[in-house]
Amino acid sequence: MPLPMLALIDGNNFYVSCERVFQPWLQGRPVVVLSNNDGCAIARSDEAKALGIKMGAPYFQLRELERDAGLIALSANFALYGDMSDRMMSLAAGLGHHQEVYSIDESFVDLSGIPGDLVRRARTIRKRIHQWIGIPTCIGIGPTKTLAKLANAIAKSAERKPGSYPAQHAQICHLGACSPQELAELLQATEVGEVWGVGPRIAAQLRAQGITTAQDLAVMSPAAARAMRSVVLEKTVRELNGTPCIEFEDEPRPSNRLPAPAALAAR
Repeated sequence: MPLPMLALIDGNNFYVSCERVFQPWLQGRPVVVLSNNDGCAIARSDEAKALGIKMGAPYFQLRELERDAGLIALSANFALYGDMSDRMMSLAAGLGHHQEVYSIDESFVDLSGIPGDLVRRARTIRKRIHQWIGIPTCIGIGPTKTLAKLANAIAKSAERKPGSYPAQHAQICHLGACSPQELAELLQATEVGEVWGVGPRIAAQLRAQGITTAQDLAVMSPAAARAMRSVVLEKTVRELNGTPCIEFEDEPRPSNRLPAPAALAAR
């Protein structure tokens, strides 16, 4: 039986990227997409993030930036985003055997047993998605969902924030191909709150115990993790060590395809 290997493909600043496909003049400009009734920011371009705009920021707080910094605020077009998501997911599925569409802009793809250079394969799919539908993506690869998610976050940070991680991990990061020492160094460079499934409350409790990085969490005893936060944190620890604990679901989950506005503001 082949060793498990998963990829997580994520559309960068997805709603903004969708708008830019049809409005190329938005490239390089600070852009936010607003929730229903234009209440708050639910997507931000990198340029908007550089202005300090936070996810969920109320629109009334951003109006000065429209005048002073050239910010462009757009009303959401969920029909467009859903259509672009379908197109992106159909192309992303070509990366591997099975696909789990996790959200409107993310999907896991099963790469287990696929021979050859997985990074090269991922670059081919990434290039195809960008050329065919105009959506930039990052791809993270790892033996578990948690590591694939983490690899995706590293790929994004390495591209957007040079120096945060080694440059070779930009856009495509394959944690499954790293040596134990390389993996430990990447986990050490990652704040514990960045680990999938570790929310702000759990992260604060972990930091209070001196667990500040993903590496600290990875070397935590599973029994201690269970005693602290039940089986959920225990699974996270095991997944960081390469043991799959979170099931791959290749059946569609419609409720995750287009999150409700309230959920969007929290993303």
